[in-house]
Amino acid sequence: MDEHNLNINAKLDKTTFEEIFKSQFKPLCSFAYKYLKDLDLAKEIVHDVFVNLWQKRDEIDLQKSVKSYLFTSVNNRSLNHIRDNKKFVKSDYAEMNFTGDDNITDSDILVEQELKLKITQILESLPEKCRQVFELSRYEGKKYREIAIELNISEKTVEAHISKALKILKENLSEFLTVMLFFMMNN
Repeated sequence: MDEHNLNINAKLDKTTFEEIFKSQFKPLCSFAYKYLKDLDLAKEIVHDVFVNLWQKRDEIDLQKSVKSYLFTSVNNRSLNHIRDNKKFVKSDYAEMNFTGDDNITDSDILVEQELKLKITQILESLPEKCRQVFELSRYEGKKYREIAIELNISEKTVEAHISKALKILKENLSEFLTVMLFFMMNN
C-alpha cells in the first residue's frame, strides 16, 4: 500500500484495514522494539494498537494520517509499558544510542519524509507574504529588521506573519508531535 493511501477519505472498511495492517505491522513492530527490546512484547503492543484502531474506526478522523496515528499510538503504549513496569531507568536511557545511523530504519525514513511533505504542504498553503516572511526568517536566517527592510513592511508585521505561520504549523502538525520528538532525539 503506498504512502498516500494511508490518508483515508472514507470510512475504514475491512479491506482497507487489512491493507494498512499488512503494510504497517512490521515497521510498527520494529519501532516498538527500539523501546522495548522484546520482539514478542513489541508485536503484542502493535496488535493492541490495531485492535484499538478497528474498534474506534468510526471515531477516528481519517482525514489525518493513519500512519502517524499508528506510530504515535505505538510510541505511547510502549512508553506506558516501560513506565508501568519500571524497566526504564535513566541509566538505560543513557545507554541507548539515538545518534547512530544503524538505529534508522526504513519506517523512520518514511515517517520523516511524510513529515517533511506535510510541512511543505502547510507552508505552500500559507498566504504568500506570510510564507515569504517565514522562509526568510527560518530558512535564510534573516532577522526581523532585515526582513522588514527587504519587503518594505514593519517589524511588527514581520512578527505577526511569523506568529501566524508558527500557529498554523503547530495546529496542523500536532499529529506529528511524537514523531517529531523522536527525530529530534536522533539529530
